[in-house]
Amino acid sequence: MTTNIISDKAQIGKNVTIGHFCIIEDHVIIGDNTVIKSYVELREGTVIGSNCYIDSRVSSSGNCTIGNNVTVRYDSIIARGVTIGDNTYICPKMMTNNLDNNMQQIGGASIGANVFIGTNSVLQHGITIGDNSVLGSMSFVNKDIPENEVWFGNPARFQKKNL
Repeated sequence: MTTNIISDKAQIGKNVTIGHFCIIEDHVIIGDNTVIKSYVELREGTVIGSNCYIDSRVSSSGNCTIGNNVTVRYDSIIARGVTIGDNTYICPKMMTNNLDNNMQQIGGASIGANVFIGTNSVLQHGITIGDNSVLGSMSFVNKDIPENEVWFGNPARFQKKNL
């Protein structure tokens, strides 16, 4: 039995596949040829580009943007205000945050285009990950990562240029 809750105010493109038990709220936009797997929650104002793959149990807090040709693997959390550039690959269980220490919303992470983010990575509020960068698994990012660099660790540190 498939039980989805999909708002009549959501805009769903052509050839979109939606799995079981998904919640898609008002003003969500999903581009053409995108796959949404089961148990996905897309809160109000989430925008997903075309040709994306959103794996099971991914959650967005809303008001976030995911570019074209993006893969977000299972159990990832995309906080309010996060932007993800085109052709980015996010491994399972990535988590973003948009709150400061006083629980005030100050903006989510900005993830560039052609970025690879490893499993179990955590991205703090307001940071930027530059285009063509790589973030290793289990990294904690608390400052900006320039484009074309490889970082990993807790906290994440520069390792080398990504040629």
